[in-house]
Amino acid sequence: MNTRLIRFLGLTLFLLAAPAFADPPSGKAGAIAQEGIQVPRPPFSEGIFPCTSCHDGKSMKLDTKRRELTGMHGDILLGHGPESRWCLDCHDARDRDKLHLVSGEKIPFTVSYRLCGQCHGDKLRDWRVGVHGKRTGSWNGPKEYLLCVHCHDPHSPRFKPMKPMPPPTRPGEIQARKGGAR
Repeated sequence: MNTRLIRFLGLTLFLLAAPAFADPPSGKAGAIAQEGIQVPRPPFSEGIFPCTSCHDGKSMKLDTKRRELTGMHGDILLGHGPESRWCLDCHDARDRDKLHLVSGEKIPFTVSYRLCGQCHGDKLRDWRVGVHGKRTGSWNGPKEYLLCVHCHDPHSPRFKPMKPMPPPTRPGEIQARKGGAR
């Protein structure tokens, strides 16, 4: 490939990707994360958040030992590194309404992509530029990104098998079914 073409393609990719890092306008609905990335509210299970409604640090003893979950969280199947990971690797033990990075920095659930990106850096990079995940908005203006947890269960992230849907019906077939084929 000639050098001018490579430079042109590089510049084009840069210009197309640059808006992905721009700050969205502050008037748009949705949470704005620390990096200016706008995301909708995470899809919490009904009655689960805020976690401090149960884990207030007063009514329950803080137990940081790895153990089998029971009670309210007994239905969580940990299929995300089950031999080496457990709840408090991601959830903060003292402030249950926060997650924490490996460094110990507490982060809100709206920037959980930073937590996921610690291990899945290639996916985080692709997500930021709109190659992985779903991003809506203008190609050169404000955007809203879905968080990893909008598509992946953080406790067992592999996609579940899906039953394939039938192919779409062609317009001519619809008329034939109605008995009005021309």
